[in-house]
Amino acid sequence: MAGPVTRHPAFGLMLAAFGALVLTPDAMLLRLSGMNGPQMLGWRGIFMGTSLIVIWALTSRARRADLALLTSGAGVAIACCQFFNSSLFALGIAAAPVAIVLFGIATTPIWAALFAWALLGERTANATWITIAVVALGIGIAVLGGGEASATPGAVVFGAVAGLGVAMMLAMNFVVLRSRPALPIPLLIGVGALCAGAAGVMVTGPAQMTDGNVWAIAITGCIILPVSFLSLSFASRYTAASNVSLLLLLETVLGPAWVWLVLDEALTPPMVLGGGIVVGAIALYLLHARRKGRRRYAKTTNLAAK
Repeated sequence: MAGPVTRHPAFGLMLAAFGALVLTPDAMLLRLSGMNGPQMLGWRGIFMGTSLIVIWALTSRARRADLALLTSGAGVAIACCQFFNSSLFALGIAAAPVAIVLFGIATTPIWAALFAWALLGERTANATWITIAVVALGIGIAVLGGGEASATPGAVVFGAVAGLGVAMMLAMNFVVLRSRPALPIPLLIGVGALCAGAAGVMVTGPAQMTDGNVWAIAITGCIILPVSFLSLSFASRYTAASNVSLLLLLETVLGPAWVWLVLDEALTPPMVLGGGIVVGAIALYLLHARRKGRRRYAKTTNLAAK
């Protein structure tokens, strides 16, 4: 049974914001690892998948039922979303300008709103659409003014397609989880991550897997990714998928700040401006949603008391 905190309309938003903030050092740790795309995919998948399945094994009270859901249509969909999300992100970052990939991922809230409308009949509030538009503007300023070196047309196209693919997989993941709250999230995402990791190992080759700084990938794979993805996925049960996707974009603009702090890579003025627009727009949206949710929660509580 849901408690007073989880019943509060702002709970899902705050949980999603927490998950997005935890995810922000991920890009910095990827850079510290010094690995290529398939190698990163292999280690991230192995560490993340193993961590999530251990969490599931320790916390699940219905393992047999959970395993049955793993082979259901929704269960397979979640595992596949995680597999393709992980694979496309690693390969896109390795082969194309980061800005192009991030710009594609920035469309996640739009896909989430469209999927939620098509599959669940869930309408997106006007305030959410306005915030999505402002955030898209901010991310466009940040990533397109990031001072990336020129790339070949093929790399640009691949990066754009990879980013859009990641966005669609993330959005579908949140929508399916919202529609099926009984799904065992750690198990399904863990299996998808392990499959992606296995693919990365096969492409890289076992002999080359120890190249680079494995410790950096271990931190993100064992701590950052499990905590952030569990938070974001559980948040989709308490708020619209478009809201979760919108807050996820905090990682897009705050991630480069970690790279600047640790690796001393300069932030360009457009990146600072765009990041400020994104953070400001999401902060205002959270404040608006919290006030609106507080009034709704108080009204509901008063009616229940009568």
